[in-house]
Order: sequence, then structure tokens, then C-alpha cells
Amino acid sequence: MIKSLRFVFLALFVVLQFVAYGQPAERLIQVQVTPDHTNWLYKPGEKVKFKVTVLKCNIPQDNLEVRYEISEDMMKPHQTGKQPLKNEKLEINAGTMKKEGFLRCRAFVTCQGREYEGVATVGFSPEKLQPTTPLPADFLEFWKSTKEAAEKWALEPIMTLLPERCTDKVNVYHVSFANNDYASRMYGILCVPKASGKYPAILKVPGAGIRAYNGEAERAGKGFIILEIGIHGIPVNIEGDVYHRLYNGALKNYHSFNMDNRDKYYYKRVYTGCVRAIDFIYTLPEFNGNLATFGGSQGGALSIVIAGLDARVKGLVSFYPALCDMAGYAHGRAGGWPHMLKDEKNRTPGKMKTIQYFDVVNFARQVKVPGFYTFGYNDMVCPPTTTYSAYNVINAPKELFVAETTAHYAYAEQWSAAWNWVMNFLKNKSKNE
Repeated sequence: MIKSLRFVFLALFVVLQFVAYGQPAERLIQVQVTPDHTNWLYKPGEKVKFKVTVLKCNIPQDNLEVRYEISEDMMKPHQTGKQPLKNEKLEINAGTMKKEGFLRCRAFVTCQGREYEGVATVGFSPEKLQPTTPLPADFLEFWKSTKEAAEKWALEPIMTLLPERCTDKVNVYHVSFANNDYASRMYGILCVPKASGKYPAILKVPGAGIRAYNGEAERAGKGFIILEIGIHGIPVNIEGDVYHRLYNGALKNYHSFNMDNRDKYYYKRVYTGCVRAIDFIYTLPEFNGNLATFGGSQGGALSIVIAGLDARVKGLVSFYPALCDMAGYAHGRAGGWPHMLKDEKNRTPGKMKTIQYFDVVNFARQVKVPGFYTFGYNDMVCPPTTTYSAYNVINAPKELFVAETTAHYAYAEQWSAAWNWVMNFLKNKSKNE
């Protein structure tokens, strides 16, 4: 009975994780929007035509009214309209962009009282996008002193074996270690191969939110130490609705806490905590010295941030990173999650200055190691204008997997390619040393 319940809870956890990443469900009606360039790319000044088709149970529909909006990435629509489908399609002349960026078409159809949406976003020379967020003159000095201050606290690691999560190949632990202040700690799930030997490590950093973590026992069994951390200074194996209550209570909108003060901004302890996670990994006798970071969304941001902060990181994987070029809205274009600066009232001098020290683009400028990056054009959580702004300033070997039709989620092919990349990278690096 207990094993059956565990299976049910595990299945539920997997489903919730799947939903959390925003993968769209299959629907009765599908609104398909496609551009007239098969590579989804245009040069500034080139005109774009979007074709809209509507499928019901995979059968093209006709005579339905389509409402559409044309906008630059995350900006207000500059063109709207309503037209019926004729001969099972609608063609929309969307104009052009005269500068680098992204142009988006959103099409809506109402059927049986329910509205369905389709989206397509095309790029105009996105490889030329550059950040609007400036690099402070004392950026490196600030983070050097911040890391040094955190390192003064003894790590005091605690490892608790979780027998119910261990496998025949891997030991699984709930761990914690000191961060950057008195009683401030980081927590995570550590998976270590049981076989004697030295192994490379993957630091898996989390997407936004507050939740428990299961760890990566199956992948660790392939010969890797994998530490999956939370960022909020609370244990990551609590049962019940604690995380839900925190997310909607004391830690609601944590991403904007003290945003007008660089020394008190919430992400300061998050960034130092990720560095302390590397300190912790270095205490493990099974670690061979080769480490990569891995994450999506907020985790995609942290993966780049840590690689820019800490030379001990040898490689990174980043899915649709958040916190990129957050100042974009102040310059008439998309800004990165958490989109606080979309509201002009939030663009105070203090906030605009603080974000310069925490924006991913300024850590991307420091990255010197190989990386694997993947995202899509339809993402309205971490918009492509912002992710390209970070990607383009990385002066290091980099592999890009663009899945144009994805929003704030990834296809199975992206996840597979990312895990294969990081595992092969670390194995080859370990083999060649």
C-alpha cells in the first residue's frame, strides 16, 4: 500500500512539474500561425506575411472569424483586426521592423463559447541585438567583495541520507550549508554515485517559485554528482502545503524584494548561495574538479550568473533565461522577467541602478566557458529579445538550439540535447585531464 501511494505521489509530482513548465495541452481547436519565411528570420525592412489556419480534430475549418494582434516583442499591439477565414486560411500583412528585434502575431478564434489562441513570432536580425542594461564600472569589484564576505562564514555542511530515495547505484541526501549571513543556509538534494571513484558534478539551479525537489538519482547513476538546490533558505523536502503558503504569503513576489538597494536585494543571497553550493561540492571526496551548471528560466539565469561569477564552473546549460536585460522596457522594447520595470512607476533611480548588478547580461559578459543555450520565439515570460541580448554578448564557445514555436517551455528534444551535451562535455573534460 505504501509503495502504491509513493508511486501515485511520484506520478503526481511529474505531472505538476510538466504543467509548471507551461507545456501546452492538446485542444479540440488548434489555431496555427506560420510566417512566410521557413526559417522565421527576416532582415530589417523585409515585409512579413502570417498565415492563419484553424483545425478542429485536425480538419481545416472555414468561415470562422479570426481576431488578430501584431506587436513587437512584449509591446502593445500596433495593428489589430478581424477577418474571416476564406478557403480555410487567412493571410495577414504584418508589415516589418526597421531594426533588429522580434515581431509577433497572435490570432484568436472563438468556437462554442471558448476562445483559442495561436502565436507566431519572427526575428529580425536577432544576432545583432545588444543589451540596453549598462555594465557598472564597479561591477566586478562589487561581486568580488560580496563573495569574500560570504566566504567568511564557515560552510558547516549537513548531509542527511534519504534511504527511501537511494537506488542501487546512487546515494541521495538532503543537504544544507551556510550562505552569506548568520543562520542563513542553502538547502538541496544531493545525488552521489555509490561506486568508488571520482566524478564530475552538475549544479542544477531552480526555476522561479518555491517547491520541494526530488534530485536527479537516475542521471547521477550514469556517473555524475548532481546537486539540485533551492534558493530560499528553507529545506527542500518538506511535505504538505508549506511551499504553497510561502509562495502566496511571506515570499510572494520575492523576486522584487528590496529591488532599490543592491546590498539588500533578494537575489544577492541567491547568487552568493549558488557560489556556496560550489564550495560545498568541492568538499565532497568523490568530486573530480569538473563542474557545470544547469537550469531553466530563473535557473537558466542562475546558470549563466554562476558561470560568470565563479571560474570553477567549466561549462553551463541555460534554457530561456530570466532576468535578462530588465531595463529594456525603459528603452521601448521587451525587458526580462520579472517584468517589474514594465510599469513606468517602478523605474525609480534606485531600482534602475540596482538591476545593473544583478542583470544576467552583465554576467554573460564575464562567461569564458562553453555553454549550451536553448529557447523559443513565442516566450512571453522570458522574451527572445532579452535572451538574445544576453546570448549575443557571451564571448565563449556556445551552442544554440532554437525551437522557434516554443513559448516558456521546452520540447523533449531540447531537454535530451541539453542533458546529452552537459554529460558528454563533463565526461570528455574528465577524460582529457
